[in-house]
Amino acid sequence: MYTYFTIRKIFLATIGLLAFTSCNGILEDIYDEPQEVVPVEGQLIIDATDWENWYYIDLPKLHELSESGDKEGLMIAQTTHTPYPIPMTLTGAHDGKSGQYLYWFDVWGEGLKNNKFQEFTPCDAQPEPESWSFAVHRNNVRTNGGGVYETEYTSMSELPESSSAFEKARFTEDEWSENEVWDSQEKMLLSLVPSQGIEINKVLSSWLAMSIPPVPPAFHHNSHIFILRMRDGTYAALQLADYISSEGTKCWLTINYKYPY
Repeated sequence: MYTYFTIRKIFLATIGLLAFTSCNGILEDIYDEPQEVVPVEGQLIIDATDWENWYYIDLPKLHELSESGDKEGLMIAQTTHTPYPIPMTLTGAHDGKSGQYLYWFDVWGEGLKNNKFQEFTPCDAQPEPESWSFAVHRNNVRTNGGGVYETEYTSMSELPESSSAFEKARFTEDEWSENEVWDSQEKMLLSLVPSQGIEINKVLSSWLAMSIPPVPPAFHHNSHIFILRMRDGTYAALQLADYISSEGTKCWLTINYKYPY
């Protein structure tokens, strides 16, 4: 027999999960047709709602399109992004760490900070394009061998004229993560969530933090500007301007960028 409290938890979890998955389009027919968001110069629109894909951004390519005057090509690059699926199987030799890490999270108690490793499934390493600057997966961000520094600025107009102002700043490189890149909802009602084992930049990822409880999860937006120092020594300024679409879908990212900086 289920107790009242067990039934209540299952009910709340189901309602929370439905709300959480609505960002994948399940409830989209309920809403009026949203207005199309058109990015301005120096802005990206990324539908990062999918749990199973990474999306890669090539800042030098965007700069090249802007300098060439190819407005149509630039608009496509600002709004259309090829999905790179998270590998779920192993098709060749294993690198010793890439794969799916299943964790239990204390959803109904202390929240995400209380979690325990359950099992590991080896998978292929994450595919990526030949040239890229940073990549996003929902509320996760990784760089291509770069480092990130968080400023106190909240407007591009406030930035110092030159990135040389940050040459002595402490930049944080990407770090290995096993329980932050959530890529499936199937076992969430059991408080079990599989994550991709991959390096992410925890400083840049802090521009959109997630917390549980409550259910559905709460998102916390950090509008500070972040300085990305790329592998080749060039700099970019990045800011998450918004993470909600015109119809209320979360993880729909509007990113301001300045490159080169």
